[in-house]
Amino acid sequence: MTSRRRFLAASGTVGAAGLSGCLAELGRLYTSSEPPVVSNRPDEVYVPTHTEGMRMVGSADAGDLRVGVFYSYPHRFWVMADEGEGFGTSKTAVEAGDDVHLMASVWDPETGVVVPDTGLSIEIARDGDLVSEEVVYAMLSQRMGFHYGSNFGLDGDGTYEVSVDVGVPSLRPFGDLAGRFESPASATLDFEYSSGDRDDIPYTTFDDQQGDPGAVRPMETDGLPLGRGPETLPGTALGAATTGSLRLVGTALDADRFGDDPYLAVFPLTPYNRLLVPRLGLTATVASGGDTGGSSGFDGRLEPGLDADIGFHYGASVPGLAGDDATVDLAVDVPPQVARHEGYETAFLDFDPVRLG
Repeated sequence: MTSRRRFLAASGTVGAAGLSGCLAELGRLYTSSEPPVVSNRPDEVYVPTHTEGMRMVGSADAGDLRVGVFYSYPHRFWVMADEGEGFGTSKTAVEAGDDVHLMASVWDPETGVVVPDTGLSIEIARDGDLVSEEVVYAMLSQRMGFHYGSNFGLDGDGTYEVSVDVGVPSLRPFGDLAGRFESPASATLDFEYSSGDRDDIPYTTFDDQQGDPGAVRPMETDGLPLGRGPETLPGTALGAATTGSLRLVGTALDADRFGDDPYLAVFPLTPYNRLLVPRLGLTATVASGGDTGGSSGFDGRLEPGLDADIGFHYGASVPGLAGDDATVDLAVDVPPQVARHEGYETAFLDFDPVRLG
């Protein structure tokens, strides 16, 4: 893997590495002239044209939460757009004054559980003078999973102060997380920036696989938890189903922290790598009784929840829920309201009702 700086010195050496076969790693001049978007992109998750590495600014406590801030090259991304007859995505291109793509992740420092649905704004100052300020986008990328980010302009090399304001999460915490995250909080970090350091960030292209169904591997970075669904579900598994590239996995839980009735938990995941996909609208119809015709145990919206053991999910208490004879029908009635990095912008938009099984 090479960097922009080494590319300028070596005139671009192409090497080989493995991603289900063949990919090219190319250090190249990374400016607003990004590789062209894949033509005839599939309406599903696909391998992007390229990925970038990132540098960590640092992490700091913001109330009960921990905030990590990172940066990379400025790059295009897609935001959600209401097209009248449904949601689509609209590309946000790199602008002339953009210097970095600044990213932030939020998690519970005691459990490492990623906390989405907070709302987050970033202010960048230098020597007490404001350089840039905005509410950043909730985002989803194949390398980082759920995070917040946007492109920012800076004022040359030097030391900056990055202030991150974190809102109250729009979810219900359970167990050890109950009673926490109830107030907005903020954190400030020093940001030592130089264009030379930015230009040394590795940059990888996927010449042979771009546009193919699939995904690149998430990054593994010390100090940065990734929002993933659990590898092994507790409780009674209710099965899984896929719609609109979104994999929905359900389980029935019987634990005091969820209340007196059984608790239905559904995890919305990417089809590769089990990354969590938050900020959607999800309804469920649950029937129990097996072949006897049964009776409806629940018909309504599942609400976002956060638990120290199972992490982020959508759930509801369902009286009489029993995994061995229950049918669970799910409908995504609001697509995930998150911006998307390349490879996700054509997915998670159109959904059919599905039944777990």
